[in-house]
Amino acid sequence: MLVQKSLLERCFHAILFEVLALLICVPVMSWVLDVSVIHAGVLTLMISLVAMAWNVIFNIVFDRIERHYRWQRTFLVRILHAVTFEAGLILAVVPLAAWWLEIGLVEAFLLDIGLVLFFLPYTLLYNWCYDKLRTIVVGRMLLS
Repeated sequence: MLVQKSLLERCFHAILFEVLALLICVPVMSWVLDVSVIHAGVLTLMISLVAMAWNVIFNIVFDRIERHYRWQRTFLVRILHAVTFEAGLILAVVPLAAWWLEIGLVEAFLLDIGLVLFFLPYTLLYNWCYDKLRTIVVGRMLLS
């Protein structure tokens, strides 16, 4: 049985997730949107801050639901986690991107679809790797 995640660990998990994503997304977004790295970086940072807050809240709720229903972290549960997380994030990101880029909601939605197509596999792989590494680290801590 794994030790429950503390709020500090949840914050670390979210910050690491976002830092790695920023390193990938900023140059790609700048190139695709034909905007400066600074402009793309500020938008990506704003999205990142929204996503970090959502990540912490969402994962606390998801973990409680997971424990309540005694779900195992199967591949299907990981897919459910990634899809529902991204669906909630869309509701906040689309208006933010439309405002920052001075584009319509449809264009912002299409941009967000591109982000979702990146973040779905990224979220799945990041959390899988994090959980695997966490199991090793926590296991070693419990043995020492």
